[in-house]
Amino acid sequence: MTAPAADTAIPGATSEVGPLRTVLLHRPGDELRRLTPRNNDQLLFDGVPWVPRAQEEHDAFAAALTARGVEVLYVDRLLAEVLDVPAARAELIDAAVDDPRLGATLTRTAAAHLGDLPPEDLAATLIAGLAHDELPGARGLSYELMDRSDFVVRPLPNLLFTRDSSVWVGDEVAVTSLAMPARHRESTITAAVYAHHPRFAGAEQLYDASLEHLEGGDVLLLAPGVVAVGVGERTTPGGAERLARRVFARGLAHTVLVVPIAQQRATMHLDTVATMVDVDAFVMYPAVAHDLVAWTVTAGEGGAGRLADADTTDLAVRGPAPFLEAAAAAMGLDRLRVIDTGLDPVTAEREQWDDGNNTLALAPRLTVAYERNTVTNEALEAAGIEVVRIVGSELGSGRGGPRCMSCPVSRVPL
Repeated sequence: MTAPAADTAIPGATSEVGPLRTVLLHRPGDELRRLTPRNNDQLLFDGVPWVPRAQEEHDAFAAALTARGVEVLYVDRLLAEVLDVPAARAELIDAAVDDPRLGATLTRTAAAHLGDLPPEDLAATLIAGLAHDELPGARGLSYELMDRSDFVVRPLPNLLFTRDSSVWVGDEVAVTSLAMPARHRESTITAAVYAHHPRFAGAEQLYDASLEHLEGGDVLLLAPGVVAVGVGERTTPGGAERLARRVFARGLAHTVLVVPIAQQRATMHLDTVATMVDVDAFVMYPAVAHDLVAWTVTAGEGGAGRLADADTTDLAVRGPAPFLEAAAAAMGLDRLRVIDTGLDPVTAEREQWDDGNNTLALAPRLTVAYERNTVTNEALEAAGIEVVRIVGSELGSGRGGPRCMSCPVSRVPL
């Protein structure tokens, strides 16, 4: 590993739309080739993607970012570099074989095999998984009784969606606690990268995977000091409460808006129904735009700035109130704009399912979106938002758009 260059963007983000400088992506690979009609539901995909085309689409996405001055970091490359660090290597191998299905004999065999792999091969295996017939010298009762099509180490096809396993709030990073069993190991990889890679030396970790469920797709940085957290299928009220206490205690925010969303696949995260495209503007799923409510959470008396008492900081809770009104008040604005897409109910439902509201802002009034959501994109442009269109026919099979596929590491403060 080499130390970061002197001109490297300083990690941190305080908004959704500040000019994007550095982003963390994961180019899909062999882990997607593990998907079959038999296991795709368990691995949280709605289909079996055509992998070479998905890679082409992701490469075009990354190229669109770099063409606009965004530095792209790749999870697998950072992971391979930290696997030269003995502590990181041990942590990640232990996490990979920490599975009650395996039994003691198979656990030892798998750990020994992984321990012998060079860093790049180990990184690839931790992501793509290890199938039953790929483990040399495997033995033991669990191995013999395991289906030949099963995995000793399960693949991580959802690592594509780097937004979920970490989110930067100010200059600290929250390594999140992912709700679905198929995704638990993603946070161990992210945590190791932030803890051991010199690029992130000294970065404080705001949250960790042992805590209540909290996913990055539910966290929106509305403005400096204002954080919205969706609560639904993936993020629990306890996770939102824990995050609120910690951002208040560390002086990273003064207000957290807790936003209940429907607990279903189509609206798994807050960013599946609403994303910001300007400092005062959202694109939102019309069916919920004016029904979303928020509870406004602030620090109680003397509750801010007490790092030692982060998890016991008193909270003051008000609400519920209409989300757009509560957000505008917290942001110090008279009102927030919602881009009127003019969609009929059927088209709105289709484009929401295809991540039409899951956009990635590169700067105020400049956003990346899937090209297939034609009506939403035309409405954005009519409202003065420049849209960088990308193809996502195969990438979208995991139900995630440009925001889901990207974790901003550095944004210029507004």
